[in-house]
This record gives sequence, structure tokens and C-alpha cells, in this order.
Amino acid sequence: MSEPKKLFLDLHPDSEAVQEAVEAGLSRSPKQLPPKLFYDKRGSELFDQICTLEEYYPTRTESAILEDNIDEITERCGSSVLLIEYGSGSSNKTQFLLHSLPKVEAYIPIDISKGHLLEAQQRLEHLFPDLNVLPVCADYAQHIKLGLNRSPETHTVAFFPGSTIGNFEPEHALGFLERIHETIGIGGSLLIGVDLVKDIRILERAYNDSMGVTAAFNLNMIHHINTRLGTNINASGFCHRALYNSIENRIEMYLDATLDHQFSIGDTAYHIPRGESILTEYSHKYTLPAFEKMAERAGFRVDQVWTDRDNLFSLQFLTAH
Repeated sequence: MSEPKKLFLDLHPDSEAVQEAVEAGLSRSPKQLPPKLFYDKRGSELFDQICTLEEYYPTRTESAILEDNIDEITERCGSSVLLIEYGSGSSNKTQFLLHSLPKVEAYIPIDISKGHLLEAQQRLEHLFPDLNVLPVCADYAQHIKLGLNRSPETHTVAFFPGSTIGNFEPEHALGFLERIHETIGIGGSLLIGVDLVKDIRILERAYNDSMGVTAAFNLNMIHHINTRLGTNINASGFCHRALYNSIENRIEMYLDATLDHQFSIGDTAYHIPRGESILTEYSHKYTLPAFEKMAERAGFRVDQVWTDRDNLFSLQFLTAH
């Protein structure tokens, strides 16, 4: 019988941290819960399903950009790479890089879902037997000290695919980029996916798919909270809603209460009346000049931008200076 896979670093939020996040969010006005609460194992599996949906353009568009420009991307990464991925999930897109990079000193996937992370590690080690995979279970939005020893000839490259930078409010996105800058150091690089401003109909379809997978993903946050905290919030008493805020250039995702809810977390009683909403996610969309301005504030130079022919999505290569 093989030994269970181990983590390089286990900073998985404990139930106390989850409770603090939920209590803080439900005490706000309006109520707001952090997107990290989507990602238990079931939530990660649902997100993988979302990425395959016809309406959800970001994954297939970014994957095509990555494949079409892989030679240029790997040339910029260099001959020896320490690859750090934030929000790695199933590490599917990373396989394009791993197949093409001449030498990967180590691959460090960071994800909040421990089960998903370890499954991805096992799959990658099967596909790339010589790859040194060092998984880190953590909330990547927080400051993480990796304590890495890097050889002088190795180029540190952070990979942050998808449209996940858009989940941060702009000032928090800036802070996150600054933390990446600190981790990779001067001369390190960041390969990042940035979703672009586009037709509102394309955006709203992407977050309101016809099969209801995004709705299930949103509602799974309630199931995750119940499991982690032993609460009994009635998930069937909420419905999914996503809309585009054209003033702020962002998708806003909500859980709307369709029933009155009474429940307790610890010693605190909560009441969510029918008709009240809980904000669960922002997904900001950027223009290329707006994102470049933010990257520069965080200490990055935008070296190259690749987009699809319809300018739906961008993959950008940044260097820390």
C-alpha cells in the first residue's frame, strides 16, 4: 500500500479561521462572504465543470492563447525555472508549460482545497516522473512565506491563470501583486491571465450558464459553511444571481434569500430575511491600459501581452523591477 501524499507546506485554514471569515462577512452591511469559501473539494470539482461549459469563455480562450504562443512564453521564462502557481486547482493549464519548459527545478502549486491539490500532485507526478512537485495548501490571498532555496541560474516565474485576479477589489488586487513581487524578487516574472472588458451579453451568459453549474457552485458555499462549522443554513432557501455592473466593470455574484433564515454560528444568532442578498464574488474586467497601470504600481513591467482575435481575454508576461 503506497504512502499518502504529503504537502510541502500545510497552511489550510482551520475551522476557527473559517468561522471568523463567515462571522465578519455576515456582520457587514450589505452581507458579503469571501470567494475562498467556494473551494472545498466539491466546489473545486464544480469549478472544473464550469471551465468546460460553452458559455464560459475564459478557460478555453486562455488555453488557446497559451498553446498558440507557447514558444514565446517559454523563451521568456528561460532555460531553468522555479514555477509557482497561485490557485492551481487541477493544474490543467500548467501542463502546457511543463511540457515546453526546458528545465523545471520545482513546481509549487498553491491551492486552498487540500484534496484537490493532492490529486493534482499525483496526476502530475505520473505525467512528469522527474518533476519535483511541492504542493502548498493555503489561502493564496494571504502572505505566504515559502522559504525556498533558489539556485542563481534559476528564473522564478509565478503563474496566475484564469480571471482570478478579477476576484480581488482593485486595491486588494494591487496588494496581492505586491506580495507576488516580494515572493519572486527583482527579476522574477509573473505570467497572469486578465479578463477584458467586453459585451455585457457575453459576460452575463458566462456566469449564468444554462446547465446551472455556476448556480450549484455558488450554492455550494452554504454547504461548505455547514460542513466546516456544523451550522444548518438551508441552502435550498437561496438562489443564484449574477449581473454585470458596467460602472465598476465587474460581474457581481449573489445568493438571494428566497426564505427567512434563522441560524447560529457559535454564540451569535443571525437573521437573513427573505429578499436579502449575500455578495459572494466580484469578477472585475480590465482594459489593457488599466491593468498595466496597476501592475506598474505593484512594481512590475508589462513585457508582453497576448490576446485572442476577439480581444476577450489576455495573457500577460510581467517582470518585477
